[in-house]
Amino acid sequence: MVKDGTAFSAANIDSSWIGTNVSKTFSIACNCPVFTANDADVAGVAEMSFGAGKDFHKGIVLFLTLGTGIGTALFNNGLLFPNLELGHIEIRGKDAEKRASAAQRTEKKLSYREWAERLQEYLEKMEFLLSPDVIILGGGISKDADKFLHLLHTRANLLPAQLQNHAGIIGAAMYAKQKLDSGSTGE
Repeated sequence: MVKDGTAFSAANIDSSWIGTNVSKTFSIACNCPVFTANDADVAGVAEMSFGAGKDFHKGIVLFLTLGTGIGTALFNNGLLFPNLELGHIEIRGKDAEKRASAAQRTEKKLSYREWAERLQEYLEKMEFLLSPDVIILGGGISKDADKFLHLLHTRANLLPAQLQNHAGIIGAAMYAKQKLDSGSTGE
């Protein structure tokens, strides 16, 4: 979770970042403006602008990054609800990302079928809580969507990310441009 350049959570990085104004720290170190935002948020914005979500600006779209953890971005009528950490909801007594992230598939040596069963549980929980119209699966694993997407079943329209693992880079560039255009200095 990142607000105004400051990290408020650190799920997959060292906890010493919590409370750090990352934008200011890196702006000083690099002697140029640096802007910080939630990685799933910026990836979701890119996917909604140029990828699988570009035609879905009515209703609720849930964008998931499946990688080291589970990142989430939620859009209602095309507007981002920022800084959600829905990869940390509890499923079977564990953080969802400790069961269903792509990293867990690799670490536990799960087949795509076995991993899809875990991911299915997570998707069912998200549908119960959010009732999305569309769910977009992104992150590093999205390049392998043909190996697991057919194993998942949702009421929502389930789509693989078109920008795949590039969505975060594209979204970060979009965010930086927006900040620069608004006259922000990165501090």
